[in-house]
Amino acid sequence: MGSFRSPSSRIIAALLISCSSFLISEAYDALDPNGNITIRWDIMTWTPDGYVAQVTIFNFQQYRHIESPGWSLGWTWAKKEVIWSMMGGQATEQGDCSRFKGNIPHCCKRDPTVVDLLPGTPYNQQISNCCKGGVISSLAQDPVNAASAFQLSVGSAGTNNKTVRLPKNFTLKAPGPGYTCSPARNVRPTKFVTQDKRRTTQALMTWNITCTYSQFLARKTPSCCVSLSSFYNDTIVSCPTCSCGCQSGSCVKADSPHIASVVSGSSSNNPLVQCTSHMCPIRVHWHVKLNYKEYWRVKITITNFNYNMNYTQWNLVVQHPNFDNLTEIFSFNLKPLTPYASINDTAMLWGVKFYNDLLMQAGPLGNVQSEILFRKDPSTFTLEKGWAFPRRIYFNGDNCVMPPPDAYPWLPNGGFGPGVSRLTILACLLLPLVILYRPM
Repeated sequence: MGSFRSPSSRIIAALLISCSSFLISEAYDALDPNGNITIRWDIMTWTPDGYVAQVTIFNFQQYRHIESPGWSLGWTWAKKEVIWSMMGGQATEQGDCSRFKGNIPHCCKRDPTVVDLLPGTPYNQQISNCCKGGVISSLAQDPVNAASAFQLSVGSAGTNNKTVRLPKNFTLKAPGPGYTCSPARNVRPTKFVTQDKRRTTQALMTWNITCTYSQFLARKTPSCCVSLSSFYNDTIVSCPTCSCGCQSGSCVKADSPHIASVVSGSSSNNPLVQCTSHMCPIRVHWHVKLNYKEYWRVKITITNFNYNMNYTQWNLVVQHPNFDNLTEIFSFNLKPLTPYASINDTAMLWGVKFYNDLLMQAGPLGNVQSEILFRKDPSTFTLEKGWAFPRRIYFNGDNCVMPPPDAYPWLPNGGFGPGVSRLTILACLLLPLVILYRPM
């Protein structure tokens, strides 16, 4: 009796295992296996009741950036610490400072939340790498701007290496959820080289916190989808229905006569998506455009269906085996990504600065497009079995929903259509004979 399991219980167990595997794998990105955000907390000097620290947020993710309205960093103090003052950032709440008289701290909360200052902040409140409104570029796209920093003076804390305590429960929103942060840990103190490179100094103590991203934690539904077409087939394979959710009263019809008033009256922080069958804010279309003797050409179009969002510094990651033979790309930047040294099948694409690096909100200007010219490798190139279409596509670091492989456009002389096997065709041919000769 104890070892018996009903078929239904075995199915439920299998589903639980598959779901848990999905959750674990979602936090690991095979195209960016070492990508993370590292927060470095450097204690620079001791003060009579605490210390002055510089906190730096490094984005080591190849293509996932932090967009407007920017990051917010939170933690819980180990003791009864307060923040006396800050430069390059500010706490969102002061908290209860009633126990202090005279000089009032900048923040007395046990669990403060800190945000970046805005561009244009007075120079005497800035430090290096601050004041960008919390926006941090991805490492591959703009390594110079892939970090953000602030400085804080901490009081009611330890005043030496033995009495100071590490903050706990770090949280990073960038700008929404999705990141899970490790506990702070002691590491070797950071060394700093002076501007003239003639002297090296070092922090008194350094703590590191590592934050990793999970698309599953970031949002309940995907944020983008992929559609496909080709010169050799009139069929356009649309994004799968309900890729990012199904239609409800929250979407806006593109031909609505009141669209302007609806858009102007909505909150800019919430998505306002055009009514479509897929309901995705972003659609990426891959079109196999031309087939030459030695080359073949693809057109990529990214369309924004969100009336409340301009995507600044957008990027696209595409996995396709022919990137090893890329010849030319028009009107986009491109950088090969090689997470595994022996395989060159992934590339990151983004807009040209001051030209198409801003993907405008939904409407006539809400799209960007480019074309890619590939050289054919005779040993691998084929237009059969969907080889010319991408294996996966990311937009701004999120995995987009692909159409099912059996729906891809197929060659006119490719025999049978998608989803129809030869066994099915044979069964259909034999069916009249079975009916004709069945026993009465």
